[in-house]
Amino acid sequence: MNRKTIQQVLAENTASLMALPGVVGTALGERLGQPCITVLVAQKTPSLLEKIPPDLDGYPVEMKVTGEFRAVDPSG
Repeated sequence: MNRKTIQQVLAENTASLMALPGVVGTALGERLGQPCITVLVAQKTPSLLEKIPPDLDGYPVEMKVTGEFRAVDPSG
């Protein structure tokens, strides 16, 4: 049985993670020298701590507080 790559797991789970209120992005990351899935959040809330799993398909999940993202008009 072949294990899914972390990229496959991220791709398969990004839509459901992004649907959670307060999640602003997902990315591949690193924790303790090992690959992980990083979930970017506006702020850590009890609801997100409850809904974001500690791992997905055997890969650790890390929550990182980034705040909200806003598009910036480069023309000023």
